Formats: sequence, structure tokens, C-alpha cells
Amino acid sequence: MTSVPPPVPPVPPVPAVREILARRTGEEMALNERHLNPQMGRILRTLGFDRSWVGGEGAHLIDAEGERYLDLFGGYGVFAIGRNHPEAVAAVEEVMAARTGNLPQLGVTLLSGVLAEQLLARAPGSVAAMVPANSGTEAVEAAIKIARAATGRPRILYAEHAFHGLTLGSLSINGNTEFREGFGPLLAGCQAVPFGDEHTLERELARGDVAAFVVEPVQGKGVNLPPPAYLPAAQALCRQAGTLFVCDEVQTGLGRTGRMLALEHWGLQPDLICLAKALSGGLVPIGAVLVSRAAFERVFDGMERAVRHGSTFGGNDLAAAAALATLRVLEREGLVERAARLGELLLELTRPLQERFEVVTDVRGLGLMWAIELGPPGGGARRATWQAIERAQPGLFSQLITVPLFHEHHILCQVAGHRMNVIKALPPLVVEEEEIRRFAAALAQVLAAAERVPTAMARFGIGMARRAALARRQPTGARRQPTGARR
Repeated sequence: MTSVPPPVPPVPPVPAVREILARRTGEEMALNERHLNPQMGRILRTLGFDRSWVGGEGAHLIDAEGERYLDLFGGYGVFAIGRNHPEAVAAVEEVMAARTGNLPQLGVTLLSGVLAEQLLARAPGSVAAMVPANSGTEAVEAAIKIARAATGRPRILYAEHAFHGLTLGSLSINGNTEFREGFGPLLAGCQAVPFGDEHTLERELARGDVAAFVVEPVQGKGVNLPPPAYLPAAQALCRQAGTLFVCDEVQTGLGRTGRMLALEHWGLQPDLICLAKALSGGLVPIGAVLVSRAAFERVFDGMERAVRHGSTFGGNDLAAAAALATLRVLEREGLVERAARLGELLLELTRPLQERFEVVTDVRGLGLMWAIELGPPGGGARRATWQAIERAQPGLFSQLITVPLFHEHHILCQVAGHRMNVIKALPPLVVEEEEIRRFAAALAQVLAAAERVPTAMARFGIGMARRAALARRQPTGARRQPTGARR
């Protein structure tokens, strides 16, 4: 007898966005659990970061209860001009209202051309053309391809502990094992050199087969600053070897370090510059590679090669409009200079913590790209507890800082990388001075509690247990009821 298959449930209609926001706010964690990344949900519940975020304004996130949180995570540096900046929103709305002839593919458009013009006007004279992309990792992928095609060489050098992205090519020059593990074999010919070590770089370049050296002026993972003479020396070595010098400014670019581009701190003239993140205005994904005329013309060297590299959505009008608005806001509101001034203030307020607290081993930063590094306290029970914590989970001590900052002070920040006791802040450049001062004061208060390691660890463990128990009792998909939430 033939079995009858069970009836297929009807596919639900696709609701309008306004209906989703009105009726389903609070289901984020349940939807993530069923359809996205349950392991991320476990992390958020364990730390107590499982908020229902319903709004964002400037340097703040707003939860379903209407509580405002100072966002020092900044979407990994995306929100340089703040969340939902009216000018960026208006620019995207203007493009949509204009019904532009977007993405003709066999054709060119106005807004991407103007964006290229504006970016190149603010970049060093060593670059003269723009290749559009949709993200930072895609910009890095493009830089790798352009370097190989322009030089005819196979190898790419990168710095240890670099990030650069998570797609296969950029992952091949990512210096963090936790991201690379399990995805091999990666792109052949990619090799790490120590960040700040010009002698190893010189030795590798001398082999004559290196297409490019790709480097972040300040490394995002850990906020590692280079020795003062390193980047100019690296650029000079690349020039001598016929290797392209590539600055990955995906995180450091567009005002983050107190200059429009971080490379300006060292007077660099790269062959390629990768941009993304803040260029989006926090609204529309975008990336770009600024390329020297010589390299560009070696790659796109005839009509039959005009489309040898591209991207379906690269150069779209919505992204270009958001990027142009971002540049306008950065300059009209003086946000680059503001980042330099507030970055100095943040260091002035937090550097004394190194003398004040035994567990603080370093405070560093450039502009509004800041980090604090933590280390074991002195001998006795506190040091033994630290070592036990680190054996159980390297980097866990940092959560004694980030979790109380979130729950007790409504400040969102996190560790700068996997298995490291470094806490990082990337405040929106629109952050108010009083919020910088509030963060520094809250940090000192939390550090004072955390330095009493056994007591702090006990409190932390009890808090984690309570949140875990609450999460277990709460039914899947249970919703927090908004009370006074603002959008």
C-alpha cells in the first residue's frame, strides 16, 4: 500500500516591514535559535547581552524597555557618524525617490563616479582610480587580485595577528588561527611576517616574488600600533622590491584615528587603499579599493579585460549616496578633528589606570580606536585565581570588566579578539565628551572590583548562573514587552 505523504503546511505570506516591527519585536533570540546561529544566542544569554534592540541614535542603542546604552562596539567601526544620522538617511531616501537608473551593468552611473572623485581628492596622490566593492573583505579580495595581476607575482605578505576579512582570499591573509581553522587549504602563496619587524619583511621581499604586502596601519585585533618608523620603512622596502604596498584602512579609515586616513600619521603613499565600514554611513554595505594608475592600467589593460574584476552590486546608487553623505557629515561636523581631540582625552583619562591597578598592563590607542590590556595581579590567592581562570578559558578575565560595564553602567564594549585579555572601544565619532568621561569613570569603578579577583569571580559566576537559570525558565520565543521604547 502506498503511503500518503503528510500535507505540506501552507507557506505564510511575507509581511510588510512595518508589520514585522510592530508585531514581532522581542522574537529576535527565538528566531536566531531556530534559523540563524544558536551558538551566538548561547553567548548572549550567558553574558546577559540578550537585549531586544529596537532603536539606535547617535552613539546609543535603545532596548525594548527604552533604556539607552552607550555603544562602544560601534558595529565593529561601522557607525562613525552615529546610528541613523539624519543626513545619511535622507541621502538614501533621495536616491530612492529619484528612481535612478541604478546598476545598468553595461553602463556607468553618476553617483559612483562622484564618490570615486571625492574619495580620491581626500587620498594621497599615489592612488588615482577606484574599484567598487560591497564590504571590507571584498575590497581586500580585490586588492589581492589586482596586486597579482599587476605584478605577475604569486606571493602575498601580511602581518601576524592581522584581520583583513573572512572570505577565502582575505582569510588566507588573516593572522588569527581561530578564524582560519577548518577552512583550509587556503590561498597558496600567502605568508605572515611579524608586525613591526622590517628585517623579516626585507628578507621575504628580497626573494623577488611578492606581489603585495597588505597591512593595517593599526591592527584592529588588539589595537596594536606599529613602531614609529615601521610603516615608512615597509613602504620603502616594497618600492625597492617592486612589490605593491597595500594599506587596509577598512577599520582605521574615515576619521577613526583622528585623520581622514590613518596612513596620514606616517605620510604614506600606498599603491592600494582598502576602505569600507564607516563609508556605509551605517546604512548600506559598501567597500572600495583606491588604486594607483600604474597598477590599475596593468590590470584593466584593454577592452577585452574591462570586466575582468567586478561585483554585481558594487557601485550601486544607494551605497554611493550613503558614502557621499558620510564624507559630508565627517567634514561639516568636524568629526575627524573631534576624534583626535576626544581620543587624546580618552587616553588622558585612562592611562593613569595602568599605575592605579595591578591588572592593567597597557592602555593604548589612536584617535577613537582604543584598548586596555589586562594581566595577572601579584602573588597569592588573586594570582592563583587568575591562572585558574585562564586555564579554564583564556581571556575570560576581560568579561569581569565588560559584563558589569553593560549591566551596571549601560555601556556596550567587548574583548578585542579571541583568547586575549584586551578590551577595545570604537566609539562613534559623534560621541559626547561627557560620555567619554562617564566611560572612564565606570571603567575605573569596575576595575577596582575586578582586581579583587576571587570575590569578583564569585560575583561573576553567581551572575552568570542567575542569567542562565532565567534563560532556562523563559519559554522559547518569549517576548519582553516594550515600555516606552523609542525608534
